[in-house]
Amino acid sequence: MQAAPPLARVEGAALSYRDRPALSGVDLVLERGTTLALLGPNGAGKTSLIRLLAGRLRPDAGSVRVLGGDPQSDRGTRRTIGFVPQEIALYPRLTVAENLDVFARLAGLPRRERREAVAAVLGRCALAAVTDRIVATLSGGYQRRVNIAASLLASPDLILLDEPTQGVDLEARAAIHAVLASLRAGGAGLVVSTHDFSEAERLADRVAILADGTIRREGSLTELMRPLTSAPPEHEAVLEGVLDAAAEAALRRAGFSPLDGDHRLWRADHGAAGGLDGAALLAALRQAGVPAAEIRVRRPGLEALYRDVLAAAPPLETAA
Repeated sequence: MQAAPPLARVEGAALSYRDRPALSGVDLVLERGTTLALLGPNGAGKTSLIRLLAGRLRPDAGSVRVLGGDPQSDRGTRRTIGFVPQEIALYPRLTVAENLDVFARLAGLPRRERREAVAAVLGRCALAAVTDRIVATLSGGYQRRVNIAASLLASPDLILLDEPTQGVDLEARAAIHAVLASLRAGGAGLVVSTHDFSEAERLADRVAILADGTIRREGSLTELMRPLTSAPPEHEAVLEGVLDAAAEAALRRAGFSPLDGDHRLWRADHGAAGGLDGAALLAALRQAGVPAAEIRVRRPGLEALYRDVLAAAPPLETAA
């Protein structure tokens, strides 16, 4: 008896925009009831990969299959896929219910099924309180939940989400995470593109790290994180003043480097802080003229793995 195909399979996928490579030789398999987090810098190919899986793009080479069908050419296959783009793709002057009714029609649901489908996704995404509100008057968190609800009307098997919590507050983020967890528990497969490492650790069973259009590391989150359990702690120096040249040199000698996007935070990982504990390190840095307000000590997480993978740029490795 032939085994059922995986929920999604990408083999040797390549894609270019105006002769500029976006993806090159991507291989990926996703099973039902699994959440895959896509991580990578801007331009790594995360959105391109999601759009290939959604059938919005055709690969220049290789193949993309969802439940054995081609999402780009087969309408029936596309009906098994829910796609949630990064931008809010709603009608701002319509109510939540009116938006969902429009998307139910676009999904091809018969009239007798539309009302039930709309009611179901309103409940699943906890939107009952805003059903009759105009979308433009909603908070960003509610708009993103409506965006997700619109993708669920046809009860898809595969749900693709591009930065689903971008720009929302902690309460809205928790609500969206609850929706995604319930979808996974219901047997759907999810692919979530995110820059949020804590979100990936919370949601994902598997992780794929992309850079320059290729998957640099892919595997189960548990196996990928296992080597970090015995790794030395990370130290973050929180600065309260401007660094002069001598203070910056002292920080770098201690193994610290600045974090992108925040000049107040410098990090030392892999035990680079000389084996000192937080209090001793803070005292040593202050004695060297570094305007350090505090030292934060923490166990390395997914972000540390991500930095190591991008720095080393190894070939594809898979953890079972």
